Amino acid sequence: MQDVVAVAGDGYRLSARLFAGAAPTHAVLVTSGTGFPKGFYERFARHLASRGAIVLTHDMRGIGASRPDDLAALQMTYEDWGRLDMPAALDALIAAAPGLPVVHVGHSVGGHFAGFMPNHAKIARHAFVAVGSGYWRKHPVSYNPTELFFWWIYGPLSLARHGYIKGGTLWRGADLPRGVFIPWRRWCHDPDYFGTRLSGELQPNHFGDVTAPIRSWIFTDDPIANPVTGADMLKVYPHAPSDLIVRSPTGQGVPRIGHEGAFRRGMEPLWNEIYDWLTQP
Repeated sequence: MQDVVAVAGDGYRLSARLFAGAAPTHAVLVTSGTGFPKGFYERFARHLASRGAIVLTHDMRGIGASRPDDLAALQMTYEDWGRLDMPAALDALIAAAPGLPVVHVGHSVGGHFAGFMPNHAKIARHAFVAVGSGYWRKHPVSYNPTELFFWWIYGPLSLARHGYIKGGTLWRGADLPRGVFIPWRRWCHDPDYFGTRLSGELQPNHFGDVTAPIRSWIFTDDPIANPVTGADMLKVYPHAPSDLIVRSPTGQGVPRIGHEGAFRRGMEPLWNEIYDWLTQP
């Protein structure tokens, strides 16, 4: 394990961590879901390293060790994670693993934002994990009150009090910058999510240029990334060969997976499945 710094195109310094097995044969970029620090993926990264990979995890700007001292003052937009941070992490991985084939595991928004990466063509395959549109009406009705309370009561109150979204209570992820929360809320209230915005306000982007194969893993107890919303996200990569795999907690031998449980202890068989697909000839 080695801590490194990935410098984004605008000069922002991102905290990253490399995990390398003996004589690695593949390089794996792991991109985080919204509010998940890089340490959340350490067990997964170590497992892939034991299978013959060099793996890079990183904190998006504003998150974890990439958080500035004054989070409320951070000027950024949500898409900066895809346009600036993920490309910098990819370049740092390539520099650490010259000549190795490069593949990508995107958790939640890490899969959403792969199409913003100007250097996406350096990636041979994408494994999406719990990647589904955030549009709230396509989520289970039982989950809707929690979402709406977060978007319209907890979030605004937290912004008013702290200048950012405070984590640890209703929002159990890391503290979130204002520039993440505001567009995220707007997209999640649009049935097209950010789809039609890709031809207008979200330019530049490269979703239509991605041709690397995508396999998307969805879990039956995930209220956000379900078979419908997972398929919606694959549609924004129109020229990438893709398929969607649905797994249940029972089938994986665990009591719960949800939106984040794919990276927790006990999911090693799934990790092997993902790695085997990423590294197939």
